[in-house]
Amino acid sequence: MPASRPAVPASPPRPLAPRALYLEVAERLRQQIYAGELPAGSWIDEQALTAAYGISRTPLREALKVLAAEGLVTMKLRRGAYVTEVSAEDVAKVYHLLSLLESDAARTAARQASDQDLAQLARLHEQLERQVRQRDAFFATNEAFHLALLEAAGNRWALQLVNDLRKLMKLHRHHSLLQRGRLVDSLAEHRALMQALLQRQPDEAARLMQEHFASGLKAAV
Repeated sequence: MPASRPAVPASPPRPLAPRALYLEVAERLRQQIYAGELPAGSWIDEQALTAAYGISRTPLREALKVLAAEGLVTMKLRRGAYVTEVSAEDVAKVYHLLSLLESDAARTAARQASDQDLAQLARLHEQLERQVRQRDAFFATNEAFHLALLEAAGNRWALQLVNDLRKLMKLHRHHSLLQRGRLVDSLAEHRALMQALLQRQPDEAARLMQEHFASGLKAAV
């Protein structure tokens, strides 16, 4: 039986549209929320923002829907949109989920990640070693390390969930990495985890990741 031929479109596809305006607005709002310019619990003044951004309300409202889906914004009936407040209970629940997802990823990565994936994780860890006195840089590289570990584990659904949970965690003003001495402790935990990954020790990698999140939660609440 002859192989089927690939489908050919009846007409040339339309050029892709540039990035939608509402996505640009969502990213700008997201960064303002992370920076504390729009504090947790504050009401989002749509009229003031449309004037400041030079846009209509339509892209702003679409952007707010995106942020609401991420958990960064809470929509209240007849009251508008508010920056989500994260309670200590919320933090504990998010840490619990992250611990489950990322310890499983650590176990999988130690077992089956490619040498190239492990080399990339090692490079990110080396950056953390250099950035331990640079909080903002350490924070960014730490997130990159954790997401790279999820990619190395090859579970895109877990990666998507962790991405969303980590966005929510950025709202927490007492994030564990902001606490005195936590960067040094976090780096030591990463160092042990990196060794378990390189030595292909799945159970040890999972255990160390669980301990990492337990320590992070203790510092955050």
